[in-house]
Amino acid sequence: MAILVDAAIWPHRGRRWAHLVSDASLNELHGFAADLGLRREWFQGDHYDVPTEVRDRAILQGAEVVSSGQLVRRLRAAGLRQRTRVIRLPGERAS
Repeated sequence: MAILVDAAIWPHRGRRWAHLVSDASLNELHGFAADLGLRREWFQGDHYDVPTEVRDRAILQGAEVVSSGQLVRRLRAAGLRQRTRVIRLPGERAS
């Protein structure tokens, strides 16, 4: 079981971001994130978004680099994957 991080390819606010997850437990993920200086309120259901410089530190501390697809597969296999919630406005239908 491991802490996983994918490539920092997601643009937001002028930076590139990656996903930090655990394929073992959320407790493992929260502990690792705290060691990186991440705040618990930044947790997004099954992952933390991390900018490139935090991703680099995570790798130095032992995070395993995987593809985005592998990251999702391992989260699902561990039963830790959370689906994205879609928020609809009143009267809006699913397409």
